This record gives sequence, structure tokens and C-alpha cells, in this order.
Amino acid sequence: MSTRPTNKPRLLITGANGLLGQKLVDQLVSEGQFDVLATGRGSCRLSGSGFQYHSLDIENQEQVEEVLLALRPEVIIHGAAMTHVDECELNQEACHRANVLATQYLVEASGKINAHFIFVSTDFIFSGEDGKNPYDEEATPDPVNYYGQTKLEGELIVKNSKLRWAIARTVLVYGIANDLSRSNIILWVKSSLEAGKEIQVVDDQVRTPTLAEDLAAGCILIAKKKAEGVFNISGADLLTPYQMAIETAEYFGLNKTLIKQTDSTKFKQPAKRPMKTGFIIEKARKQLGFEPKSFRTGIGILAKQIILARS
Repeated sequence: MSTRPTNKPRLLITGANGLLGQKLVDQLVSEGQFDVLATGRGSCRLSGSGFQYHSLDIENQEQVEEVLLALRPEVIIHGAAMTHVDECELNQEACHRANVLATQYLVEASGKINAHFIFVSTDFIFSGEDGKNPYDEEATPDPVNYYGQTKLEGELIVKNSKLRWAIARTVLVYGIANDLSRSNIILWVKSSLEAGKEIQVVDDQVRTPTLAEDLAAGCILIAKKKAEGVFNISGADLLTPYQMAIETAEYFGLNKTLIKQTDSTKFKQPAKRPMKTGFIIEKARKQLGFEPKSFRTGIGILAKQIILARS
């Protein structure tokens, strides 16, 4: 789990136990260009070796400063966040602590060690109702739920700092990670259809779904190139959830007739969702060399990971 420090630049990850965090650690250790400092709340849930793990509650200002000053990373990828949109709407105080105050603490501590700060953000900072989707990096934010509002506040904290900073915005991240029970649209469609269940899937929302490995790769490209500014890091395929479900059924050879088209008005959720988002990723392609997998390829990668997880 731990490894001795070397003369490589040190890169610290917040939220290392989560989906993105695990993919970041895997890729960084494999590439070997950084000393990897993984942090998360509580004990380590990562597998493998080649990194250091440090327990860190990013909502504890004293602890944040203590850990960052002790480890002195040259780069920080801040991926930790409260991301369950309905929970954020229902428990706004907790969401504000996790997404705004914690970011403020990390930014302040990062300023004392002159770290390159990379903040992971979301398409949910946009309304999705202005007819401007897919969005580029210059689009005007207008969140329609509290989660999006807090991520936008986090962005502004980063932008208004004196740090060398970058923001990696992403969309509907999907993937499989170690010790995580959280599902995603591919796993949900696959398990439902295999059980012979009819499912209702909306066809009036649009996203550019992002494979977790691609998001990790984009963040690492920002770190390696010491890039600054806002970058859209998402998949390239503009799809509705219904289209994603159909592609999933086709890939696994499941019964597509069980998938029924519906619209967002049929679902009552605490938090409003932006209708049509998705990202234009040309800036990341040109400046970073970022090239995401197609959604179809992403399904195939998950299919292999499902087999490995069961073996």
C-alpha cells in the first residue's frame, strides 16, 4: 500500500477511495511519473501497491493544512465531493461542507505550498435549458439544483485563488471500482433486462457519458502538462439515457423491447436535473491530447471488468 518517497513530483488525490480516485491511482502508479499520495476519509479501500495512503477528512480545516504541509505535493487533484444529486438537495448543509468549505480549505492550504490545483467539476453547473448544448468551456453557468450550485461555488473559489489552477469538468461518469456498490446506467440496464424486468428510460435528456478511466486520464494529462484553465473532460458521444440503454442491450444481446421510452415529467425527484448538457471537448483534444473512448467501447471495458470482478 505504501511506498518510499522518490525524487519524482508528488501528486495528491482527494477522494482516492471513490470511483475516479481508484482509476487515478491505478493509472498514475502504472505510468510511474509521480509519487502518488492517495487520501480519503477513513481507512484505505484501494487495492495494489506503489502509493502512499493517508486518511484525510477534507471538511476538517486543521487536518487539511496539517496533511498538505507535511506531504507538500506539487500537484493536487481534488476529486472528492458529495455527488448524489438528490441527497445534496435534501441535505444542503452537508453538501455545502463537502463541496464548498472543503474546497476552500484545500485551496488555502495549497497556497502555502504552491501546488498546482486541479478541481473536478460537472456539467450540472449548467441549466441545460438554454438551447446551447453541448457546452464549451466559455459557456455561462446557471445551475438548476443545489449540487450544481455548490460545484460552481467551488469553481469560483479555485478561479479567484492565486494558485496555478485547472478545472476539469465532466459529465455522467460511469465505471466499476473496487469495494463500491454504487451502480451506473450500464449495470442497471444489464441487470434489469437479465431479470426480465421492463424499465422506463427517459429520452428527453442529453449527456456525453464519460468512462471513469477517461476522466482519470484527462486529469493526469492536465497534471503532466501543467495545464491551467478550464477543460471539458467527457465522452464524445451525445446520447439520451434511452439511447444508452439501447446500446447496452445490443452489446449484451438482451431484450430491447423491455426498454420503454419515457420523459422526465414521469419521475419525481427532489432535485431538478438539467435537460440537455454534454460537452464540446475540442480544447482538451488540441491542448492535452485527450481522446475518450466511444460509449460502445466503454460498455466493452465494463463487460470485461464485470467478468474479472466475478472471477
